[in-house]
Amino acid sequence: MKFIKPKNNNAANVDWLISERVRTVVKTYAEFTEYSESEVVDIFLLNILDDKDFIKWIEGRRNNKRIVKQLQIEDIVESDKIG
Repeated sequence: MKFIKPKNNNAANVDWLISERVRTVVKTYAEFTEYSESEVVDIFLLNILDDKDFIKWIEGRRNNKRIVKQLQIEDIVESDKIG
C-alpha cells in the first residue's frame, strides 16, 4: 500500500513572464496527466535538483548551508561528500 503524501502548503503566487508556447505545453500536459498546471510546474522544476553540476555549484557557495536547507537537499549534499 502506498500512502498519500501531503501537498505542499507553502505555495505562493509568483509573477513570472512565460511564453504562450510554454503556457500551452503546461496546460496540455496537465490535462494529459490529470494534475493541475501548478503541480506540473512544481514537479518539473524540482527535477533541477537532479543536476549534479548545480549541486556542486551550491556546495561551493558561501553560506551554502542556508541554501541547502531551503532547497531541502541535505541528503543529496551528504551523499556527494561520502561518494
